[in-house]
Amino acid sequence: MGKACIGQQPVTMTDTANPLDAWTAGKLGLAGPTFRRADLHDHQLAALRASVAWAQQHSPFYRRHLAGIDANELRRIADLQRLPFTTTDDLRRHDPPLLAVSQSAISHVVSLETSGTSGPPKRLYFTPEEQAATRDFFAHGMRLPARPGDRVAILFPGARPGSVGDLLAAALEDLGATPILAGWPADPAATAALLRRERPDVVAGAPVATLAVARHSAAGGQAPLAVRSVLLSADHVAGSLRRSLAELWGCEIFEHYGMTEMGLGGGVDCAAHAGYHLREHELLVEIVDPASGAPVLPGQPGEVVFTTLQRRGLPLLRYRTGDLSRLLPGTCACGSPLARLARLSGRLGAGVDLGDGRRLTIADLDEALFALPGIIDFTATFQSGPPPALHLAVSYLAGRGSPTAIRAALADSPALPSGLPLTLTLSSAGRLHGRSGKRTILEAARP
Repeated sequence: MGKACIGQQPVTMTDTANPLDAWTAGKLGLAGPTFRRADLHDHQLAALRASVAWAQQHSPFYRRHLAGIDANELRRIADLQRLPFTTTDDLRRHDPPLLAVSQSAISHVVSLETSGTSGPPKRLYFTPEEQAATRDFFAHGMRLPARPGDRVAILFPGARPGSVGDLLAAALEDLGATPILAGWPADPAATAALLRRERPDVVAGAPVATLAVARHSAAGGQAPLAVRSVLLSADHVAGSLRRSLAELWGCEIFEHYGMTEMGLGGGVDCAAHAGYHLREHELLVEIVDPASGAPVLPGQPGEVVFTTLQRRGLPLLRYRTGDLSRLLPGTCACGSPLARLARLSGRLGAGVDLGDGRRLTIADLDEALFALPGIIDFTATFQSGPPPALHLAVSYLAGRGSPTAIRAALADSPALPSGLPLTLTLSSAGRLHGRSGKRTILEAARP
């Protein structure tokens, strides 16, 4: 198989070695190493009808939500559009319950606070079979950045059974690799020291946390770690962060797209680095116009909507993610017939209103700041006007942080208006500011 360059430009592959192909073929009941789109289409349609029927019969929410829908009349994938959307508000209310099994059948519950709201959290429920399915996806998806015999450092929380770190560690054992469950790197210097002792071949973690560890691992002129590949997941990956990490460790960078609502696993890019290959036998993904909800033309951008095809504990039918992306046309250079989702372009309503028709997002700030060699992490607080103002609390490596450099990087960013008042608080402790999860700009009222 052809090797991708560190700069992550798509390359020409010489074989069809995407491990997700044979895995998907097996799930479709096929003996070969790959499958036809028609085989997958037939599976998805049958699974969709079964999932709709199950939800109607067992979930109080869907019994009402899908009133008048006959699952047997779903004869084409396009008929999916006859179903109403499920939203974040539906999950938060959980009244009537979306749960389609008894509580005794649930082995793992995740509560997620919804950004920008003070109401109840989203609560996701998973059965043992659904957790096993995620572990299975991880075991095969990790064959892209990892190999049997590798030592893989996991920089995700993993102390709780069923957590992402715990499932990933179990999946790596299934793969024949050795997991090193480092946990969330609250102290990236300590985690960097751990990696120096353990010498992993592969590192998996959240983008900002992984870059923080990499920068600490090279602090003080230490020789760089020989990490072959990195898997980044759980948050947006800025291009500047990706380039900085690849330069520090000389590694190939893979990205995973998923969310808890998907059961953690959604899709992962291959060595061509040209989109996330989706977990299609278990997820049916659509792209819709965010305003009208109508399907967009093939290849056009819109909101990511997914339907679970195998889940029985808490099925989600046409769930609006708020993520913005598009399904990529054509076949990947790796030869896989799996559909590919483009790297996300943003989220609906993300960021803060600058008052001039533009919005500022955390991704904009990431792009500017993580190009600077000493930045470890930052938080951003925005005060609306008049006039608006931005405050950044920046954590950096001792001797590598400069207010002048930070201001210059932000001044060069096309996302920030030149007259926006900016204040900085700098810390040379080199620590991460928060726990794992998606980062956002905080909004504060002007005193």
